[in-house]
Amino acid sequence: MNYEQILVDVADGVATVTLNRPKQLNAWTAQMGLELRHALETLSVDDATRVIVLTGAGRGFCAGADMQRVSANLNNSSSGSASARPNAPVQQMPQAMEAAREDFKTQYSYFPSVPKPIIAAINGPAAGLGLVLALYCDIRFAAKETVLTTAFSRRGLVAEHGISWTLPWLVGMGNALDLLISARRLSADEALRMGLVNAVFPGEEFSARVMDYARDVAKFVSPRSAAVIKRQVYSSMFEPLLDSIETSKVEMKSSFESEDFREGVAHFVEKRAPAFTGR
Repeated sequence: MNYEQILVDVADGVATVTLNRPKQLNAWTAQMGLELRHALETLSVDDATRVIVLTGAGRGFCAGADMQRVSANLNNSSSGSASARPNAPVQQMPQAMEAAREDFKTQYSYFPSVPKPIIAAINGPAAGLGLVLALYCDIRFAAKETVLTTAFSRRGLVAEHGISWTLPWLVGMGNALDLLISARRLSADEALRMGLVNAVFPGEEFSARVMDYARDVAKFVSPRSAAVIKRQVYSSMFEPLLDSIETSKVEMKSSFESEDFREGVAHFVEKRAPAFTGR
C-alpha cells in the first residue's frame, strides 16, 4: 500500500517501516500516526513478515511532534478555524491485537499488541514523541551519534503517552525522573549504560548491523514462539510471579502440540535451517 508519510518494504522476512519526512527530521503528524498504525496492523497478519524494523528517513529517527504544525493549530484554535482531518485508510483491528489487554490499545501503546517483534532502529535524533515510540518497541538499537531527549518539560508539557510507565521499567525510577524532569540530551552510549537501548552501532555500520539481527530472527526463530513470548513478557508486567508461572505452563503445553515445535526438533536433529510456519 502507498502512504504519504511513511515507507514500507518487506524482504527476507523483515518489514522495514520508515518514517518519511526527512527534511523535518521525521517530525510527527496526525497523518503519520494513522499511517503507521495501519501499516503495523497490516503487517501483523502478513505471513511474509516475521520481524518489523521501525526507523527514520535521512539523519533522524523522529524529532517529536511537528512544532510548526502545533503552533499553527494553536493559532487556528485561538482564531476559531478548524484544522483539516488527516486522511488514512481504516481497517478492523486484527484478532490478535483485539485480544490484547486494554493497556495496549491506545493511540501509541498498541505496539506491544502487535504479535511480531518490533525493533526501533534509532538512526538519529529521537525526542519527545519520537522517544515514546522507540520505548514502545520491543528492542532498541541506536547509531553511535544518536542523541535522545524526553523534551516534554522544556515545552511546558508533562510525561505524555505512557512514557512515565515505560521509561522507569527500562532505566529505573531515578534515571527516569532525571530524564523526564531535566529533559537533558542523552548520548547513545549513556542510553546503553542505562539500559534504554540494547546496543549501539557505528553510524556507517548501523543499518547493516540492525538488518543482520532482524534477518537472523526472521530466519531462525519460530514466529509462534516469538508472538507467545512477547505476549508473556508484556502480560507479566501486570502479574504476580505465580500467575506468570501458571501462564507459562499453559503456553508450554500448547507449544508441545504445535507444528513449530516439531520443526524445531527436526531441524536441530537433522542439522539444517528451520522451516517454521508459525503454527
